[in-house]
Amino acid sequence: KARIGHFVEAQILEHLKVDYIDESEVLSPADYVNHIDKHAFKVPFVCGATNLGETLRRITEGAAMIRSKGEAGTGDVSEATKHIRTIKTQIAELQALHATDPDLLYVKAKELAAPYELVREVAETGKLPVVLFTAGGVATPADAAMMMQLGADGVFVGSGIFKSGNPEARAKAIVKATAFYNDPAAVADASRGLGEAMVGINVADLPAPHRLAERGW
Repeated sequence: KARIGHFVEAQILEHLKVDYIDESEVLSPADYVNHIDKHAFKVPFVCGATNLGETLRRITEGAAMIRSKGEAGTGDVSEATKHIRTIKTQIAELQALHATDPDLLYVKAKELAAPYELVREVAETGKLPVVLFTAGGVATPADAAMMMQLGADGVFVGSGIFKSGNPEARAKAIVKATAFYNDPAAVADASRGLGEAMVGINVADLPAPHRLAERGW
């Protein structure tokens, strides 16, 4: 992980030959105006987003992967659900606009603060030019399967899993549920014998400074 905007941390991580850099809202931002120019690096970046505008801006900066943010460390999947639904709905809206009045994509690009060419590409293809994973609060096999059915290309499971009774078994179960997300029998089988779930935190109870998904722009 590197702090938002902290390009020197990213340079150090690249020097250390990490496989991927997460420009992460979980850490306190280093820059409240600029994200890292990811085109300046050879190592790929993953960035968080809560809506299509954020998503397209991060891709423009050079992100190779997007993760809808959710709310990290809570075990509350509701924010992950909201963010993946928002991004997918906004992509569908672009498609509809392209089909009815493509000239309005110029207006939409301005609203999204994203390049017109990228907005048009998403409107034409109905998908992002990079993979879209879901993160934040994915704590059970059923959570993972739901994210996949909502249109994610994959899921992130963070350190919160170690707050559960059997982290290793739960991790394997989530992998299975992600692979067979359209098979209720497989997801049910993966959900058996996992022990105590991680203790959840209701996102609505978090004070504003601790809502990590709100970091970034």
